[in-house]
Amino acid sequence: MAKQANIDNGIEREIGRIHGNAGVTTEPLEQKLNRLAEVAVRVGLNLARGQELIITAPLDTLQLTRCITECAYKAGASLVTTLFTDEQATLSRFQYAAEESFDTAAQWLQDGLATGFRTGAARLAIAGADPALLAGQDPAKVSRANIAASKAGRAALELITRHEINWTIVPSATPAWARLVFPDDREEVALARLWDAIFSATRVDMDNPIAVWEAHATELQRRVELLNERRFSALLFRRPGTDLRVGLADDHTWLGGATIAKNGIRCIPNLPTEEVFTMPHKDRVDGVAASTKPLSYQGTLIKNIRVQFENGRITRVSADEGETVLQKMIGTDDGACRLGEVALVPHSSPIAHSNILFWNTLFDENAASHIALGQAYSSCIRNGDALNPAELAAKGANESLIHVDWMIGGGDMDVDGIAPAGDIVPLMRAGEWVSR
Repeated sequence: MAKQANIDNGIEREIGRIHGNAGVTTEPLEQKLNRLAEVAVRVGLNLARGQELIITAPLDTLQLTRCITECAYKAGASLVTTLFTDEQATLSRFQYAAEESFDTAAQWLQDGLATGFRTGAARLAIAGADPALLAGQDPAKVSRANIAASKAGRAALELITRHEINWTIVPSATPAWARLVFPDDREEVALARLWDAIFSATRVDMDNPIAVWEAHATELQRRVELLNERRFSALLFRRPGTDLRVGLADDHTWLGGATIAKNGIRCIPNLPTEEVFTMPHKDRVDGVAASTKPLSYQGTLIKNIRVQFENGRITRVSADEGETVLQKMIGTDDGACRLGEVALVPHSSPIAHSNILFWNTLFDENAASHIALGQAYSSCIRNGDALNPAELAAKGANESLIHVDWMIGGGDMDVDGIAPAGDIVPLMRAGEWVSR
């Protein structure tokens, strides 16, 4: 406890210096963590009294995990169960496990998670793992392990993508993540800077953050309603390296901010969130796209992605770093080389405004407009959660074991909507919403 207190005091001093307070902060780190936990439980999850909660978290997020657990019980949780991951144990597997190990996943564990969700448990994931953990490992082993894990977790993932339950993801600073984001700073400074960025992006550094989140969710909902009124048949994305036409699924619907899960609970799945998103038609995507931020995928960093789409499928792909992992990712199954999501994010997003490359999709996808390869969200089709897989596919929904977002937007991105009659309507210019 004394060691943790010293660490906290050091982080507080560095956050104070960031804000020019001569090493003095107005609010202790523990108090800010409690505010973040309250936002996660009350805004992200909107946890119901008597509801169980399942948390997954890296070991280095123990302090925030305990704050969230305490907050959840205060909110009336009947039981909080946490599954921790150990990055050193993960590395040991890739360094020493038998070759056949990489086609194996803990099916029993994933079945247990799916059972928990089916019986009403909420889901909270704490993001803070080292984005570069597996960068030096054999890409073939990484790919095999990812495929095995995706297959084992398919049932649980479908319950989440169908929004059967209330769920959310919330970030936590960790030493490994902080070192990657701020490589030139000593560890204590890097950790303080990352926490400061997290508190800002999640709005917990503001007075009454819960009210601030309600206002933000309302604004995102306003944008969603405008897009749903227009019923565009396609979107056009243009910037250097990108000239992409994304046809939208039949009966698509836009979502953003808060959503109402099928258990009737209103939740915000991602903290932070700045996007509005919908479903592309899996067969109606054509053109070229280039990434504007690196993608961190299962511990490997993939830089400067370039792809070409024809009739919805990637026909050519390259990357400056991590190309082998990228190739294996899109070869996971037939749907892995098609789109399952398209999202619009203004360049004035607070996360873009921070000028920080987070190397973490939870943040970086909310700094720029993006597309996602793989599984589509059935909730992005009108009454989609009531449709079977064949009915969803007929409307253009993609099916895959993966769902991987990567960023194509920026301050030089123009986006147009194509109306059913063919009219072109400007939506974004230089990365910002056209006023309406």
